[in-house]
Amino acid sequence: MSSVIIIGGGIIGLCSAYYLHDEGYTVTILDKSDMLDGCSYGNAGYLSPSHFVPLATPGIVKKGFKWMLNSKSPFYVQPRLDATLINWGLKFIKSATAAHSVRSAIPLRDISLLSKKLYEEIAIAPGFDFYYEKKGMIEFFKTEVNAHHAEEMVVQSNKLGLEAMLLSKEQVQELEPDLQMDILGGIYFKCDAHLYPNKLMSDLKNDLMKKGVLIHTQQEVTGFITENDRIKGVRAGQDFFADEVVLAAGALTGEVARKLQLRIPMIGGRGYSVTFDNPPFKVQHPIILTEARVAITPMAGNKVRFGGTMEITSFNTPPKLKRVEGIFESVKKYFPSFDLPIPKDKIWYGYRPCSADGLPYIGRPAKYKNLVVASGHAMLGLSLGAGTGKLVSEIICKKQPSTNISAFDPDRFQ
Repeated sequence: MSSVIIIGGGIIGLCSAYYLHDEGYTVTILDKSDMLDGCSYGNAGYLSPSHFVPLATPGIVKKGFKWMLNSKSPFYVQPRLDATLINWGLKFIKSATAAHSVRSAIPLRDISLLSKKLYEEIAIAPGFDFYYEKKGMIEFFKTEVNAHHAEEMVVQSNKLGLEAMLLSKEQVQELEPDLQMDILGGIYFKCDAHLYPNKLMSDLKNDLMKKGVLIHTQQEVTGFITENDRIKGVRAGQDFFADEVVLAAGALTGEVARKLQLRIPMIGGRGYSVTFDNPPFKVQHPIILTEARVAITPMAGNKVRFGGTMEITSFNTPPKLKRVEGIFESVKKYFPSFDLPIPKDKIWYGYRPCSADGLPYIGRPAKYKNLVVASGHAMLGLSLGAGTGKLVSEIICKKQPSTNISAFDPDRFQ
């Protein structure tokens, strides 16, 4: 029986283990953390085929420079002399073109639809109950500029076969009758769904352990044992040996890859979220506040999660309360009746793995015959998790991938 070591116990690593075990592989997962509180837990829980536009888009660089002057802005890059950040930034700027956005739409759509379908299958499997709901998602907008952009997005979405509708304020109010809102209108993406990420991760871990998958936490990868074009073992406290290795270490993927002399441009984009239990308002659908870039999600047990910001900063930078204040101030602009104190004991933050062009890295780098890279999903890690895990298993099993993965080539920046 062939064996696989998966470096990283986030949603990508766990889904890869799930499908590799189904294929008959002996699987071992290594993770630097305790696997209790990463980005796979604190995210908005969206399964969003509507997110077919990559992070590297026209205009984001200009906005980024503008927002750098605002400590509460949705997107912030902390200036620092760091070779990894500078290298990533130059590649990101080069990638942020209209042509890149157009090329990326179909690959992102296809992997997202695959992932959503697979989550639907997992949701009805024994031992899983992560509150999967297919209610769609509503994107609110407040300005005429974004109203025009919304019209274009609806056209693009429907051309891609993703059902979307432009809604007036009154139509949005019908879908969210309990909210008092100050908006112009919204987009209703019927193609989207959502789930409770904390329960999904718990269910996946329990399922894998019952099946005999070995999970080692607090295991930082310090090096590799290589021979020519193959990885023989992974050094992490002790030496682990396997026939195949999957690198799914999230925001740390670039750092781990350098130990293999691989260049995979990656930085951590810090996001924040706050989850309320039994809040004094009712939210029916997942919501995105367009101008504020804030996500609001109704979750299991009458919970509501607010999340947002993309803060490009070092891993040792302390969390910044002003980022969370920015989220809450933005929410109040859309919902004037919301007067919520910031529960400082419930603030979550984590680092999303951001590639240099907004697309994930999925595939085999040419340097090693038995390595698969699966990382760089930015804000779409959960959304694309099941699909990525399935693709990883297909690559290792030498099966035809369920979607075209050429756009996700991990060697594209070599």
